[in-house]
Amino acid sequence: MRDAPELLERARELTGRSLRQARLVTDTTNFMNLELGDVLEVEGRRFVLKGTEYEGRFGLDEQPKYWVKRAVDWEDGSAKILKLEFFEEFDISRGGIKVRCYRSPAKEARILAMVKGNPNFMQGVTLRDEAGNLVRVLERIHGGPLDQHLQKLECDHLEYFQRHMRGVLTKLSVALEAIGWLHNQGAHHGDIRRDHLFVDETSGAWPWIDFDYKFEFKQNPYGLDLFGLGNVLTYAVARRDITHHLVRQEYPQAVETLSNEDFSPVIKNRLMNLKKIYPYLPESLNNVLLHFSNGAAVFYERVEELMAELTPAIAELPQEEG
Repeated sequence: MRDAPELLERARELTGRSLRQARLVTDTTNFMNLELGDVLEVEGRRFVLKGTEYEGRFGLDEQPKYWVKRAVDWEDGSAKILKLEFFEEFDISRGGIKVRCYRSPAKEARILAMVKGNPNFMQGVTLRDEAGNLVRVLERIHGGPLDQHLQKLECDHLEYFQRHMRGVLTKLSVALEAIGWLHNQGAHHGDIRRDHLFVDETSGAWPWIDFDYKFEFKQNPYGLDLFGLGNVLTYAVARRDITHHLVRQEYPQAVETLSNEDFSPVIKNRLMNLKKIYPYLPESLNNVLLHFSNGAAVFYERVEELMAELTPAIAELPQEEG
């Protein structure tokens, strides 16, 4: 890092803040030391940092992601997200199987290049700083994650089923098929969650974000992605997570009908057999959800298998009102 007083005026203009200094940064190794107003210069491009991104998971307090920065393009003032090199590895348990996960900037860089121009995925380019660190420069999506989008529909579940579910699942199908396309390229997403599926309010697309997780799952290299899709689909059908606790609170008459087979083998307390509380759901749609439950005789191994049953199930849902 080095002081660059001549950058101050432009940094103030782009951040809208009364900055005391604007440092020129060419090495992002120590990303914890980067501050508001710093100017990152990478491969001849400059970006003014505006702050750190936060991530809140499903109602929990937001946590800072210090390696992910909000930024503004020096040339045109457009909003960017900069993901800097950060490595971690850990184990997760999926269906009683231990899975080793890694965060890989290089894997995300490869997928960004692979999905260039594909509206079903976040867009960006990868640059290298002078120390060789990968800096992923991402276009900001004008919208929010799927759960926020669905919560804007002010209606109870029956009305949601009657008026909105067919449209939601039709749009979601495009996103599911996009993951199938990714698998057919020999790649996987690695961290499929409902807050990693955004709704772009400008284009209408539903792009996936965050591709930097790799995992070792020898039983099925795409298995974690498939279970993730099942969770996203179940959320889209219920418009919330249905737990055993919630069933006891809101649907006490259904408690005695539930068994372990009705719940997810991955997230133990998540109900997949939604017809137990929403009896108006078609059998065809509920049967798709049951493929992600403890009671499933067969799990989906490819997205194409999922879509072969989900597509006709969606066609049975009530038509949207014009």
